[in-house]
Amino acid sequence: MNQSEWLEKYFEKVANSSEEGQAAVMFVKQNQVKVGMKRARKSVGAFWALNRKFYLNSFYYSMESSLENPRAWTLFVHEVHHLKQGFKTAMSVYGELDAWQVEFRLFKKLTSQTLKPELEELLTLPLDFDRNNLRRARNLMTKFAGFWYGAWILPLYPIDKEIKFLFTRKT
Repeated sequence: MNQSEWLEKYFEKVANSSEEGQAAVMFVKQNQVKVGMKRARKSVGAFWALNRKFYLNSFYYSMESSLENPRAWTLFVHEVHHLKQGFKTAMSVYGELDAWQVEFRLFKKLTSQTLKPELEELLTLPLDFDRNNLRRARNLMTKFAGFWYGAWILPLYPIDKEIKFLFTRKT
């Protein structure tokens, strides 16, 4: 199967999986986001780039497996959610918590599976700017995805809000 055949089938699978999937595919098409596969470090299932690109990690997914694996579809929704958030929010623990909750709520809906305890707890956290809450989210992400996922390096808030907090101690 070539890239364009795979992409058409992948979009169809993601869009048919859920309303969230349909909205993500529509966003990608409307914003001309390039989608492909690329090998990355083991701690990520997929990733986005500033130049409007989305990649599934070819360490975990092939063209064929991505068409049958609901995690490949929910990762797409997760990464597109980051593209919608914008760089400043996406590159924060707050943005990650938002995207992880979107991804894993959808994964549970599609599979009816019980998730690992750290993910189940992550889904119970409020999406807010409480620093203790965001620290807990970061710890849960690291426990699930490992140190090299890199959540520890992200600011808790989007960078403009983080800088404001550092100077004013107000959210």
